Amino acid sequence: MLLSVDRSEATDSQSPSFEVIAAVAEQEGVDPTDIEPPEYQALYDVVNPEALDSLFAPRQDGSDRLPGRVEFMFNGYQIVVEGEGDVIVQDSSV
Repeated sequence: MLLSVDRSEATDSQSPSFEVIAAVAEQEGVDPTDIEPPEYQALYDVVNPEALDSLFAPRQDGSDRLPGRVEFMFNGYQIVVEGEGDVIVQDSSV
């Protein structure tokens, strides 16, 4: 079964790194604060959270960055973070 969460409609504007953790927590049925070692892989073991957030943050002059995307594996899920703010989580076990 393919599980997918599109967090693009999230009401609170959070950092991409937080949105990744929140989306995985939603898939796992746990609170985002529960996504931590030893039960779960740490996000910083896979990708630098500050670099991820900076990559999609507005430029210093306030203008948007060019569209882009980053893909990585995290806790058994294929994660896609897109420049428009979308965070997509797909179960990689299928």
